[in-house]
Amino acid sequence: MDELDAMKAALRGAAPPADPAVKAAHLRLAAENFARLHQESAGAKRPKSDRPSQAGFLAGVARMFARLSTRSILAATTSAAALALAVVVILPQAPSPNLTLPKLEKLVVPGLVVPEPATPEPQASTDAVAPLAQPEAALGVARDDAALVEQDLTLAQPEVAQTDAAPSPATGRAFSKVDLEAPAGATTSGGATASGGAVQGSVADSMAASPAATMAEAMPALMPDPAYQAEPDTEAFANAAANPLKITAESPVSTFSIDVDTASYAIVRQSLMNGSLPPADAVRIEEMVNYFPYAYPTPDGTQAFRPTVTVLQTPWNPDTQLVHIALQGRMPALADRPALNLVFLIDTSGSMEDPNKLPLLKQSFRLMLAKLRPEDRVAIVTYAGSAGEVLAPTAAGDQAKILAALTNLAAGGSTAGQEGLQQAYAVAASMAETGEVTRVILATDGDFNVGLSDPDELKRFIAEQRETGTYLSVLGFGRGNLDDATMQALAQEGNGQAAYIDTLAEAQKVLVDQLTGALFPIADDVKIQVEWNPAAVAEYRLIGYETRALSREDFNNDRVDAGEIGAGTSVTAIYEVTPVGSPGQLSDPLRYQADGAAGTTTELGYLKLRLKAPGAEVSTLIDTPILPVVVEPGAEVRFATAVAGFGQLLKGNPFLQDWGYTDAIALASGAKGDDDYGYRAEAVTLMRLAQTLSGK
Repeated sequence: MDELDAMKAALRGAAPPADPAVKAAHLRLAAENFARLHQESAGAKRPKSDRPSQAGFLAGVARMFARLSTRSILAATTSAAALALAVVVILPQAPSPNLTLPKLEKLVVPGLVVPEPATPEPQASTDAVAPLAQPEAALGVARDDAALVEQDLTLAQPEVAQTDAAPSPATGRAFSKVDLEAPAGATTSGGATASGGAVQGSVADSMAASPAATMAEAMPALMPDPAYQAEPDTEAFANAAANPLKITAESPVSTFSIDVDTASYAIVRQSLMNGSLPPADAVRIEEMVNYFPYAYPTPDGTQAFRPTVTVLQTPWNPDTQLVHIALQGRMPALADRPALNLVFLIDTSGSMEDPNKLPLLKQSFRLMLAKLRPEDRVAIVTYAGSAGEVLAPTAAGDQAKILAALTNLAAGGSTAGQEGLQQAYAVAASMAETGEVTRVILATDGDFNVGLSDPDELKRFIAEQRETGTYLSVLGFGRGNLDDATMQALAQEGNGQAAYIDTLAEAQKVLVDQLTGALFPIADDVKIQVEWNPAAVAEYRLIGYETRALSREDFNNDRVDAGEIGAGTSVTAIYEVTPVGSPGQLSDPLRYQADGAAGTTTELGYLKLRLKAPGAEVSTLIDTPILPVVVEPGAEVRFATAVAGFGQLLKGNPFLQDWGYTDAIALASGAKGDDDYGYRAEAVTLMRLAQTLSGK
């Protein structure tokens, strides 16, 4: 308190000492003047036919509060605190006990109640009032701002509250009678209970208790500001129940679409770094595993990708085995890549105004622009209440023009997602040329509330558009109203990738380091089908890929859409299988089975892959047997296994038995490998955070 003591001493030294007699006389004159002005009857107000609809003091107060910003409230609070401190320092003497003050009228706000003060009410003098005191006489008296506010509000006409006030420029919302009058029994955002009268408590009571906090505490009770109310958590995640354990003799075939999305891992990381475990539905294990680059064997010749199968002992169950399936995409020479046409479809609705949304989006796209070539072209379409093209197709070399368009973007309005998508696809069609790659990159928090907002309807719309050959990638930003389900639907149906950008470092990874894989496809509609041999495998379960499941007959149907693989991309899938005769088998063996149905025991199963060349109509087949040879896995397989275990721990999967975070941390720590960018070290840190937060 040294600074406060110094300030107090300085103030006392600068002001002459107060004369108690003069002070008492001034207070008495001020009180008598107030009593006369307040008690005298005024003539009745004359009705006026042209009285404005928004006339009256209370309407002005409503408009004033509607226009208040956080900065102005903080300034008012600070000023009130400084004024109160100065009064306390300069005038420490108590008022004369013989001084009689007038009664303070109750604060009147329609629809709310104020209880009477607990202390007896002093009565104003009815004697003859002395002439008005001179202004300088009031210098020795502290002005009671709260009393003035109460007096002014009681003079307002009650009916004024029924007229609509001007809309708030900050919220786009008008205060009206509904805002100013609370029904009996209702609870206001400030915590007061309404019963048809005035607010419980008064500004004067609050000022007496804590002058510095009066403005900050009293104002929300008078006029609740919607900007201060936390938005409800409306997040929605695309997920499904965990894949069940299947009995091979009953269901020997497993079919699914590959997935190169990475959004789930970034969402999990953002939750853990903020000190909370992620929602179970936010955890998609395949996206966590596929977040990391792996050094899998590369394809030979002109093959689009190369499959590699590894069988290893399950870390969490000694009686089962893991079948690790790795696909490594071919990386063509970068000099041979085609020209790129990009349409940035940017959500500029009001929900995007947070720093980790639109501002981060602008920074992220700036990073990406530096990696484009002069022959590439960029266009920008935005959508909020309506959609619009803010940048016509422009050569990527003209970065100043592109950056200027990005910089001028601002958030506001609702979210007309359908209209934005329609215009973005139209712009993309005007840019497309033979031999070039055209892609729409949608950047949003996924909050589509105008137009098509149902994921199924959006999927049908995007499915129609992908036939034009334009790919759609989706980048998610922000939390709280993140509609991950919509984002996943758009990316899966749009032949693109879904990623979540929570930091600029993640933007560097997705839009710079992995730009080629994210934007240039080498294979479309990639499907995986495994037929398990019931003579060797009693049970199996696919870890993850719940949202990518396909029917058995979909595998050979080229009209069924599936996932895409970009240049140089790696994809991982992991099965847990129970060998026949293992004590780990959870189901009883069948008593009756046709002769010869068991087949041969020389294979665990048979792997088949289907894919199309970009733009092709007919798929090609790659197949290979899965041999029952258990090997000591390398670092790539062990790290992928550790991440798969981590994802299952976050989801509370019962198949892990006693295997926990300590085991996952040890397995991942021993398989970090080179880890050039620190992605794997970061994963170990997240495992440790999850362990602490879960208390396990």
